[in-house]
Amino acid sequence: MESIYEIQRIKQVIQEIEGGEQYIVRSPNDAAKIAARFIGDEDREVAFVMCLNTKNRVVAVHRCHVGALNESLMHPREIFKAAILNNAASIIISHQHPSQDITPSPEDIEVTKRIRDAGNIMGIGLLDHVIVNAATEFTSLKERGYV
Repeated sequence: MESIYEIQRIKQVIQEIEGGEQYIVRSPNDAAKIAARFIGDEDREVAFVMCLNTKNRVVAVHRCHVGALNESLMHPREIFKAAILNNAASIIISHQHPSQDITPSPEDIEVTKRIRDAGNIMGIGLLDHVIVNAATEFTSLKERGYV
């Protein structure tokens, strides 16, 4: 006889951010400032997701993966989990290079396209993929035509 499992709960642990600031993203610069605040000076690559509502207000942020010195895993499954659990209309993904170089790699471009395509299927738009550093310098892959 086969076992059948019913999912009763998917746990999400929420941590309130100091100051209760309200973030609205109107440009890649806004997204870069938010991402740099959270991950800009990390010593390893960190994949970061901002979940936005229909007014582009950030309703949740999520560090979906902490990687190695020069790579981090950005899989659509982990990226969109936070978006689904927070009823996001769209997302912005970000990561930083510990070298502080904001030049996108071929892998950065490829993962952006995969996440864009997965979001289109699910109805959760990818607004941008921003590579940041501690100095709040950034590269927007949307501005470069990859989103």
